[in-house]
Amino acid sequence: MWSQFWERFKSNKLGMAAAIFLLALFLLSFLAPLIVPYDPVAIDVKAVLMPPSLEHPLGTDMLGRDVLSRLIYGSRISLKVGFVAVGIATVIGTFLGALAGYYGGLVDAVIMRLVDIMLCFPSFFLILAVVAFLEPSIWNIMIVIGLTSWMGVARLVRAEFLSLKERDFVLAAKAIGASDLRIIFKHLLPNAMAPILVSATLGIPGAILTEAALSFLGIGVQPPTPSWGNMLTAGKDNLEIAWWLSVFPGLAILLTVLAYNLLGEAIRDALDPRLEE
Repeated sequence: MWSQFWERFKSNKLGMAAAIFLLALFLLSFLAPLIVPYDPVAIDVKAVLMPPSLEHPLGTDMLGRDVLSRLIYGSRISLKVGFVAVGIATVIGTFLGALAGYYGGLVDAVIMRLVDIMLCFPSFFLILAVVAFLEPSIWNIMIVIGLTSWMGVARLVRAEFLSLKERDFVLAAKAIGASDLRIIFKHLLPNAMAPILVSATLGIPGAILTEAALSFLGIGVQPPTPSWGNMLTAGKDNLEIAWWLSVFPGLAILLTVLAYNLLGEAIRDALDPRLEE
């Protein structure tokens, strides 16, 4: 199965390019303390608003801080938010969706009504309201995004379980006396992992955009810690005289979100059984 997946995946040129880009971004983020040319929070009054040059490849900001160094450190925030927030949402959504799909009846009705209630609120404004009452921090942002974005995963897993629980291998497991937990985690969940993986991959760019938007509004990651969102906020005040302060963080967000979307679509296509010859 995995060899077939790899053959399909590597034939998708856009998906491979997205995977290579994200791998390079991970490496940059992981090695940031070793490779950044300057301290991302060090102020240099002699280098205020310098345009891109050999000394500062992406220029400097209004406090003389190197934009390239801040951009690389900012990638750590975005990647962390994407993985932790989506991880929280995936765990909650998978657990509740599995219970709803397997047991049905009253359990299904209660969980699905909870999903409907959560979906009634615009996600971003719900996150905005909750974060506004909490102390702005990266951990609060990740937890709130995760706790308010699990509904799609729950509905997806429920649909998969409703289909899978009628298969012969589940009936056979019940016939030999397997417990509900064993059937759910040993037999059903592994067969539902493909759509869960795709959903998680496609959910990461949404979490990154949400964090960037919150930081842009000033209630996300607080200065001087660099994030792509608060770098955009700083850049908008000097857009006419220092275009690089907004262009480069904006490009970083655009390319990262696009890469995750392309990667998610490539994984979905590679896992689609209808593409089998």
